[in-house]
Amino acid sequence: MKATRFPAALKHSALTLLGLSFLTACSVTAPKPDPPPTSAATYAKADWKALPAVSDSDLQAGFAAWRSACPRLKTDATWAPTCAAAASVAATPVAIRQFLQDNLEVYALRAGGHRADGLITGYYEPVYSGSLTRTARTPVPVYGVPTDMVSVQLDELYPELKGKRLRGRVEGRVLRPYDDAAKIFAKGVNAPVLAWLSNPMDLQFLQIQGSGRIRLDDGRQLRIAYADQNGHPYRPIGRWLVAQGELKKEDVTMDAIRAWADAHPQRVTELLASNPSYVFFTKGPEGDEGPRGSLNVPLTAGYSVAVDRTVVPLGSLLWLSTTRPDGSPVVRPVAAQDTGGAIAGEVRADLYWGTGDAAGKLAGDMKQKGNLWLLWPKGAALPTITAAGG
Repeated sequence: MKATRFPAALKHSALTLLGLSFLTACSVTAPKPDPPPTSAATYAKADWKALPAVSDSDLQAGFAAWRSACPRLKTDATWAPTCAAAASVAATPVAIRQFLQDNLEVYALRAGGHRADGLITGYYEPVYSGSLTRTARTPVPVYGVPTDMVSVQLDELYPELKGKRLRGRVEGRVLRPYDDAAKIFAKGVNAPVLAWLSNPMDLQFLQIQGSGRIRLDDGRQLRIAYADQNGHPYRPIGRWLVAQGELKKEDVTMDAIRAWADAHPQRVTELLASNPSYVFFTKGPEGDEGPRGSLNVPLTAGYSVAVDRTVVPLGSLLWLSTTRPDGSPVVRPVAAQDTGGAIAGEVRADLYWGTGDAAGKLAGDMKQKGNLWLLWPKGAALPTITAAGG
């Protein structure tokens, strides 16, 4: 894809005129909120003994999830040698522990002020009832990528803008911001319709998760995945409800938002208009494997995470220590296989919980304190942190 050229002296002003809302992170998962600026992350060298103990089953599952992405990393300068060595490792706890300690070093992720604690959230693959044709029961379209939307990859010209894109529509010789969600809801868009849903809140949650399944009347399930986004920043509808005095911050969950919408159908349009971001989808592969994340490998429920790629490169192996919403511990190695615009900051991850309502309940309630350690190949240079929230 060719990028629009801005003269160096005009780059900053040109981007400002186009609007900060026109800059989004490139992600297979749905884009999420643009975070406030944060201090750069640091990597604190640690000993293997510093890692909290993990069960054999979690060790095996986490290692298998990480190794599943090795075919995608065979040309990666950092991870290719480690992946090649991992191919012959027996799937036993003893062999895995020995391999990890022989090949990887441990670095604790630290936030500004050398803080160890961070935020661990969750996401999932929802399943909603729908149809392949519009009916009185299913009037809400699930759009594919618009034919008139242009996407410009900025880092082709400006490496410091790695992962940033402009998305818009060409009018004459001018590239203008693409329609926000309110306009798309009101007027539609020039795009294929992949399916139809019964409830606009289903579409909103589908866009937040970035992938999902649509259950058809004949029992089949259509899998859809994130394809692109309109270029406007994601603003959480839960935050709008708090600002309106409708919910308390500590009470915001997907269930609470859904309950509010069901109780206030006349205000759903207003609620959805508070989030200008709009996600477009593509049909996903059939089968029972997890949805594909930004690394283009199927996600593993409970062992794949979305990360801020400016802090943790995709393909990395992490050691996670957090809790479920009920307080029970979650300690395990996890694979960095996905990204999201809200997954930004020094100690931050979004844990993929799987498909369906039970996974959705767990993901929707996850707002947990947690710690992360980066397991990094011995002798390899540590990641160069660019800008927080990339």
